Amino acid sequence: MQIIDNLPNTIDRIILSGGEPLADKNLLYSILDRLRARYADKTQIMLQTNGDLLNEKILDTLIEKGVSRFDIASIDRYHKHSGDRLMVLADLFDSRGVNGDDRDPLIEKETYLNKKPLSWGYWGATEGMWLGGNWARGRAVEKDIWMREPKHNFCKILSGGIGFLSGAEGIPQEISIQLWRINPCCPGTYKAMGDARVEKVSEVLERVAQSPVFQKINEGDPIGMGESVGISREFAEARNAELQNICLWCDEFFRDYFDVNTLTSKFQDAEMAAVQNSVVNLDDKIDR
Repeated sequence: MQIIDNLPNTIDRIILSGGEPLADKNLLYSILDRLRARYADKTQIMLQTNGDLLNEKILDTLIEKGVSRFDIASIDRYHKHSGDRLMVLADLFDSRGVNGDDRDPLIEKETYLNKKPLSWGYWGATEGMWLGGNWARGRAVEKDIWMREPKHNFCKILSGGIGFLSGAEGIPQEISIQLWRINPCCPGTYKAMGDARVEKVSEVLERVAQSPVFQKINEGDPIGMGESVGISREFAEARNAELQNICLWCDEFFRDYFDVNTLTSKFQDAEMAAVQNSVVNLDDKIDR
């Protein structure tokens, strides 16, 4: 509830996802009530769910509480039902007049913000996308199904970092808040830009917008994000090639070379640590 209070006063749409939002229906319903109290009908509410727990009663309640777009994010071979419930869900939505013709999760803002018709769509994980290109961590790593392709720049597509400050061509301004972590993208930076429980989201965005590092992310250019703090494109490209995934390079950059809290470089500190390590190794050899 603190996070909702710290959201911007005007938002085109809010997407609730997880994890699985329906795993705690009472919490989800309370969130929807709070969003409606704050934004009334001026914000479109979208829900991403695997659909496993969805039934007539829950769907009716969600519609009553203001959800106008449903995305079933489980129609893939990795989900336990492997898409088998798709037609069951299609019949369920049809019984409540929820339109299934618009499958694209990036629905047209001009059409839906004013009228807010009920609609639903579906998608799922693939090796090239949600379990691949941007998700070189977690279960994708454990199962060894992450994409080893350094040329794949997830930062430059929808749900990546591009446009998180300004929007981009064909891509709305979008940020990700994971529990409380304010991020420029769905995978998130190694450390969050801010804490939505105690900081105004708009103030966090204004702060990081002054940093050339985050300006490069806004451009969808993670290879160039370190140039302002002494990390050359050549070095970034070499590390990205070794790591084989742009999100792993991003993690390394924010872990080793840039402090999100102060928006300052760690590069000199990293260089000094390397020098000190060399001295220690030399001392060890002398002692031996």
